[in-house]
Amino acid sequence: MFRFSPWTSWIAVLSVAVASAVVSTPSVADGLAASETFDCGDLASDPGSDIKPAALFERSLWASHCYNFGARAVRIGFDGVRTLALTHSIEEGIETESARFLDGPPIAVKKRGGVGQGTRKGALGFSSGVAPGELTRQIAAHYELQPMALERIAGRPAWRLDVEPQDGLRYGYRLWLDRDTALPLKREMIGIEGQILETFQITDLQESKLYSGTLRLGPGLQPSDSPWHAQWLPAGFTAQPIPPESPDQSARVDHRLYSDGLTSISLFVEPMANDRRALLAGIHRLGISYAAVRHVIHRGRPMQILVLGEAPAEVLARIASSVAWDDGNTPSDSDISADGSSSRR
Repeated sequence: MFRFSPWTSWIAVLSVAVASAVVSTPSVADGLAASETFDCGDLASDPGSDIKPAALFERSLWASHCYNFGARAVRIGFDGVRTLALTHSIEEGIETESARFLDGPPIAVKKRGGVGQGTRKGALGFSSGVAPGELTRQIAAHYELQPMALERIAGRPAWRLDVEPQDGLRYGYRLWLDRDTALPLKREMIGIEGQILETFQITDLQESKLYSGTLRLGPGLQPSDSPWHAQWLPAGFTAQPIPPESPDQSARVDHRLYSDGLTSISLFVEPMANDRRALLAGIHRLGISYAAVRHVIHRGRPMQILVLGEAPAEVLARIASSVAWDDGNTPSDSDISADGSSSRR
């Protein structure tokens, strides 16, 4: 359900385990050529101390795919402190990343991705279809990338990069990127009032080695074609494809996914069957996240709308209130809430 961009893909693996979430990257951007390539060997050069924030951010996107490494990490969140073992590897064009909790419930998550369509052996394909350069520009349109300061994380020099939202409709982030590799060593999620919602930090980055091949952008998947959709979203959030590794859902459940490049929001709509207990309408707290629930009548049948993601509660509630059915034909009565109010705006 929650997604993160490639620079935190291996960090996001642990969020899957914590929130039973699905991790993927944004979908293909309009007009983006599907033939963009990147030689991982370019990361061996020193970027210099005068590198700009956007350039460092893009470099970290590529680094998260280009390096083979192992690491130990801690996650500090709503459920306390958890320790993890992380690995990331690329071999013959196959990218594998995993996260394994070392305390508490024995949770382990593994992701595996192959070569993109039309690429030669040894070239890693990005199934998302969005290149780091395009993703950086997308994020910069809705977040401010603040000037960097060199600090020390896990015994290593690291650039601190603040990613601040340009509105009050999304959370901000603080990133610490390794000076030598540009790999993310620490990530803080910042609430709209400036509070730290979650911290993830590498405590020991083991030997890292660059992949010797070339990464090639693969073709992107298409967003879900569900007729249920949000009529209002914060600027920059667009429909995304549902990852093929998503947990198997009942055919009765419609699922749509939206992202601004850093944060994702999921929309689920399903019938309120007599054999299942419906969630109470309103806002529910899920750790550091929220879920907004709304009940509507669709063609005489009660339906449950669930919107959740790492976004302010009022934002999720507004999205939920805007959800409507539109299959291109005559509108149904799906716009009428169970309490008799209308969602048409």
